[in-house]
Amino acid sequence: MNRKLIRTTLAEVKGRETAPQARENSERSERPERSERPAPPPRAPQHRPSGGGAAPREARESSPARDRDSSSAAALGRKKIPPAETSAEIFYYKKQMDQHTPMIIVLTDGEEVEGTIEWYDRTALKINRKGAPNIMLLKHNIKYMFKAEDRDGGGSEETGD
Repeated sequence: MNRKLIRTTLAEVKGRETAPQARENSERSERPERSERPAPPPRAPQHRPSGGGAAPREARESSPARDRDSSSAAALGRKKIPPAETSAEIFYYKKQMDQHTPMIIVLTDGEEVEGTIEWYDRTALKINRKGAPNIMLLKHNIKYMFKAEDRDGGGSEETGD
C-alpha cells in the first residue's frame, strides 16, 4: 500500500474521487485487508506454581519480552517485579546525616563503632568519632547499625517511679 507523505488538498481529493474508488472496491473484493481479519482471542492469565521454578532476576530483567509484557501484566492483574533499588537506604542515611544522629555500627566481626555519619556512597560510610580518628567503613563489613539512643533506653520511655 502506497502512502503519500505530503498532504493533499481537498480539491485534489475531490478530483480523484470517482476513478480510484471503483478500482479500490474491486481490489478489496480480491484480497481482504488486515482490518477484516478476526482479532486473536484474549490470552488467559498463566498461573505459575510458587517455589523455585522462577528464572534468575537478571534473565527476567534483560529480556525484551518482559518490557512488552509489563503493561499486559498490569492489565491481567499480575504483580509486577519490585524495583531493585527502593532508595530507602539513601533516605535513611540522609536523615541521620542531617540530624547528626549518634549511631552505633556493628561490624561482621562483632566490633562496634560509634559516631555520626558524615557521608556515604554505594560501597562505604565515613563515620566521625569523638575522641578517636574518623573512619571509613566498607558496607560489606557492616552487620547492622542502630541509633545510640536506642542502646541506652532512648529516654522516650517513661518510668513509673
